[in-house]
Amino acid sequence: MPGLLTPAIDVRRADGRQSSRLSWLDSKHSFSFGTGRPDPANLHHGLLLVNNEDLVQPGTGFETHPHQDMEIVTWVLQGSLVHQDSSGHSGVIYPGLAQRMSAGTGILHSEKNDTYRLTGELPTTLVHFVQMWVLPDEAGVTPGYEQLEIDDELLSGSLVTVASGMDRHRDATAIRIRNRHAALHAARLRPGQQVTLPEAPFLHLFVASGAVSIEGAGVLARSDAARFTAAGGQRVVAVEPSEILVWEMHATAVF
Repeated sequence: MPGLLTPAIDVRRADGRQSSRLSWLDSKHSFSFGTGRPDPANLHHGLLLVNNEDLVQPGTGFETHPHQDMEIVTWVLQGSLVHQDSSGHSGVIYPGLAQRMSAGTGILHSEKNDTYRLTGELPTTLVHFVQMWVLPDEAGVTPGYEQLEIDDELLSGSLVTVASGMDRHRDATAIRIRNRHAALHAARLRPGQQVTLPEAPFLHLFVASGAVSIEGAGVLARSDAARFTAAGGQRVVAVEPSEILVWEMHATAVF
């Protein structure tokens, strides 16, 4: 658990992120973990190691590749993403569907903007998604996969728990992650609607769409982020129709 922390809010603008661009991919990285260009001062915030915003062209995507000992949550903002893995799981991830993959002892998977194989529909638009990684409580667990439709819950205009390993969320409508100190929340807000952030040693707020005003931090636009340390309880008010992703973390990553 973290020791004595200095309260702080660190706003990170969208255009300050590292990027990876290929003919089929435009990827923006909030952290330098795993990018090949590590920045020791920007490897993680709390338990969150990866917060990648990806745009994938139709009919393309990430070919089969390995992961190990990582909890991976994927949240689609636009389009459809096809997931297939070596444990036999396959499916289409779309907005409002939460998905978690536990890499554990090792798993191979692919992610593609290629719904034809599973639905018979040819993709015609970009798929836009955010992928987030946190370390598990323990290494070497059996790989796993879970997904859950929470689109109706998001109509409430409140913070909805999307994924959690925390005991107090055990009865919540959420997918489980294998880290007892972390939870991901999401909110879809109409202009003027507001939510209050949880209190935690570490929070990470990412503006997936729209723009919001954060108490003590000002206005954040689409793809901006705020990193909170020893904070929480701030009001977040939608300036326009918006969607936010909030990680609540009660520990920090240990490498």
